Amino acid sequence: MRLAFFVNDVATEVDEYTTTRLARAAAQGGHEVWYVGVGDVELGESDGQLVGRARAAELGRDDTLEGFMERIKARDSQRIVMDDLDALFLRNDSIEDLQQRPWASPMGVVCGQMLKARGVVVVNDPMSLIRATSKLYLEEFPEKIRPRSLVTRDPDAIERFVGTVGHCVVKPLYGAKGRNVFMIEGKGETNLAQMTEAVLQDGYAIVQEFVDGGEDGDARIFLLEGQPLERDGKLAAFRRVPTGNDPRANISTGGRSVPLDIGDMELGVIEAMSEKLVADGMFLVGIDVIGDKVVEINAESPGGMQSVERLYGIDVCPTVIEGLERRTSSRS
Repeated sequence: MRLAFFVNDVATEVDEYTTTRLARAAAQGGHEVWYVGVGDVELGESDGQLVGRARAAELGRDDTLEGFMERIKARDSQRIVMDDLDALFLRNDSIEDLQQRPWASPMGVVCGQMLKARGVVVVNDPMSLIRATSKLYLEEFPEKIRPRSLVTRDPDAIERFVGTVGHCVVKPLYGAKGRNVFMIEGKGETNLAQMTEAVLQDGYAIVQEFVDGGEDGDARIFLLEGQPLERDGKLAAFRRVPTGNDPRANISTGGRSVPLDIGDMELGVIEAMSEKLVADGMFLVGIDVIGDKVVEINAESPGGMQSVERLYGIDVCPTVIEGLERRTSSRS
């Protein structure tokens, strides 16, 4: 399998992150693996083919993740015809580029759509990612598995919603890593205007009813083709616990990960989501669950595999690559 990972910028890739672990698993599986940055594609001089200035990801026998990534970055780029790939794994984070490099933000889905039309297997499906990148995607799933919510740019509407619902969380509709996420205690919140103003600087806001138990963090559960991701009987899931007085459990904001046993409640949530995720081409996603509610769907470059490996001593990434192999074989 000829596989490329499409990332924001090869130079800024982090060895510990999920993308590196997926690339390592693919290289270990004997596949031809490449990295292509958002700014490394060309179209027009090769008979209409999409060309990438790519770096090979070749795994040495004794490579650590750090050594693996260092050698990828140190290599000279090579021009590859991306039309000839078997698969493209979209691992760029469009939200990360939205502020500083707005030209780069849509390029993952744009290139993905072009290559899908030319017969390349692209995950996650770029047509659905246009919707799934937004937290609005959650609203397409059954009401029973999601908290009551409002999407708006009207501060007065947010105030009315808080007055009706009470304890809420407000955050940007397009956001990640805990940026501008605020807890609203309820009607009469003294800082509501300042919170709302900060969130609306990033565009639309989504206000969600606070789910009981959220103060203790959330569960991050990885799904592969609509089912819990597992390896050797161990599931790729963990609980994210906030630290100190910060209610956010995101690892990037200082939250910590602890083991999680998935029970009937979580399995019921997954069952309610599975059919639609598969129909939408959501090959690999991470869902954030509190109780019996999904508070977020991470469909674009979902991360956290390092926590799975640290907590359980198992690498689940080969299971992901095996799933991608089946997809490319089915296409052939």
